[in-house]
Amino acid sequence: MARGLPSAASLARLCQKLNRLKPLEESTMETSLSRCLSTLDLTLLGVGGMVGSGLYVLTGTVAKDMAGPAVLLSFAVAAVASLLAALCYAEFGARVPRTGSAYLFTYVSMGELWAFLIGWNVLLEYLIGGAAVARAWSGYLDAMFSHSIRNFTETHVGVWQVPFLAHYPDFLAAGILLLASAFVSCGARVSSWLNHTFSAISLMVILFIVILGFILARPRNWSAEEGGFAPFGFSGIMAGTATCFYAFVGFDVIAASSEEAQNPRRAVPIAIAISLSLAASAYILVSTVLTLMVPWHSLDPDSALADAFYRRGYSWAGFIVAAGSICAMNTVLLSNLFSLPRIVYAMAADGLFFQVFARVHSRTQVPVVGILVFGVLMALLALLLDLEALVQFLSIGTLLAYTFVAASIIVLRFQKTSPPSSPGPASPGPLGKQHDSFSDHIQLVEAAQASVAEPGHLRPALKPYLGFLGGCGPGAAVTWALGFLVASAIILDCVVVFGDSALSLPRWGYFLLLLLSGTVFLLSLLVLGVHQQQHRQDTFQIPLVPLTPALSILLNICLMLKLSYLTWLRFSIWLLIGLVVYFGYGIRHSKENQRELPGPITTRYVVFPSSSLEESVQPVQPPGQAPAHEPGCTE
Repeated sequence: MARGLPSAASLARLCQKLNRLKPLEESTMETSLSRCLSTLDLTLLGVGGMVGSGLYVLTGTVAKDMAGPAVLLSFAVAAVASLLAALCYAEFGARVPRTGSAYLFTYVSMGELWAFLIGWNVLLEYLIGGAAVARAWSGYLDAMFSHSIRNFTETHVGVWQVPFLAHYPDFLAAGILLLASAFVSCGARVSSWLNHTFSAISLMVILFIVILGFILARPRNWSAEEGGFAPFGFSGIMAGTATCFYAFVGFDVIAASSEEAQNPRRAVPIAIAISLSLAASAYILVSTVLTLMVPWHSLDPDSALADAFYRRGYSWAGFIVAAGSICAMNTVLLSNLFSLPRIVYAMAADGLFFQVFARVHSRTQVPVVGILVFGVLMALLALLLDLEALVQFLSIGTLLAYTFVAASIIVLRFQKTSPPSSPGPASPGPLGKQHDSFSDHIQLVEAAQASVAEPGHLRPALKPYLGFLGGCGPGAAVTWALGFLVASAIILDCVVVFGDSALSLPRWGYFLLLLLSGTVFLLSLLVLGVHQQQHRQDTFQIPLVPLTPALSILLNICLMLKLSYLTWLRFSIWLLIGLVVYFGYGIRHSKENQRELPGPITTRYVVFPSSSLEESVQPVQPPGQAPAHEPGCTE
């Protein structure tokens, strides 16, 4: 029995390390990056990240193979799901103006291991997404010259018949990625200026497509003789939605850029709202005119819009569309190459990834090593790999990140406000100088507690009716309710997505499982709703918490279950590689791990609201030092 105690203690310490949180430093605006981006810059970065190959390639693919003309409903549902996630990103981006996006948001609320895995998945999302867009870019340019580039390459290099490799090396796609990496490494201002130019051209071309497309519309293309409006039914619409999610992944570039925004608390929410609205409108309108111009079953998935104009006798319009698509894809490439190094920079700055990526160039104030290394990696992927089979992989990583960010919003709202990590002007000094004002502080603590319940505690007005919940420890009921909410959402989505036939259940068992999971989901929402939340006036907060993030969780999980099993298999393999990196490097080099290492201890005391006198006066150590423990205290 004695032998088992050390292993149990070691396991407890390991679990504590995996779940340690990054301190939430809200007030500081200091950064080694350059705060030079305005609201307009952030908005166009978001538009550029969303309106690209998804508009010119994904629209035709989903319409022909998954949803038919109902592709516009697929985009609408994906836009709603993205809006729910975008609101969560907006609150975090305004409150924590630091680079890192979903990785950082998870780190400050859910724990270190979860944060690393989210960052690891976002990293792959940007790598594959950038490479896929580059290949689509080269394909459109090649189509403008009657595929002469592809024919030249196949003639002089040859055709490959190797699994997972492309049919031929795409030197054009690799070259544009290297060129874009060079521009992005020149600084945020240069990237923003290029993005402004390409985004303006892209939006004008989209407006041209919509106007001319409605002029050429034929309503009979939605008629029953052409297959109808929704030939694949509801299942096809939802399958299309899961894939269309890829079109909206770009808005998180705004949250990832918040550390370089001039006024992040105002600019981030506004930029996310405007950019998502513009992108959703563009996708819905373009998919509408595309399926009205030509029958959905005759679309060319590789260049649907340009081909539609060619077939209607407007070849000159096809050239304009092709030129607009190239500009739009340039903005996506810039967005990916802008965001990816900053996510890696945030992970490296926290010690979870290799430190070389935390270096910032002294003149351009950008993480130039990350830009160049990952730009080259992205170019190699575009040069060698067949990326068509990997496009679905992008959605699962994004949906998982959105789910964790939504759960993080719930955790953050019901968390007790952290005490200050260092004394400000009004904070007490060393313990020996506090005696004169100590009683005043205790009275203030008691007065504050009497008037307002702390976040995570049962609302005072409901204590007479729900006293059994008030008996739980602070935050315990919220934690359990969130766990049950996520579990019931998974079960509910499995029942809805797979149905009674796939689950091999009798009809009554199907409805019983549906009723039970739905009831648990609603009860979990109710338990969360009766607890006190943080309410702040100085930053943006999303409305209807916990309902809004809970709906985001429910919808994201539903869309993840619609993806193929091969996507889940590839996703699992990538997660295993990430775990090797984390346990081999990140867990030991983490900055939070360095804080826990023993060292010289200097203790100072601050007073902050708490439910007991022992908790009201607590030692606070400078960053990087281990907590001091008084004799007789337990951890």
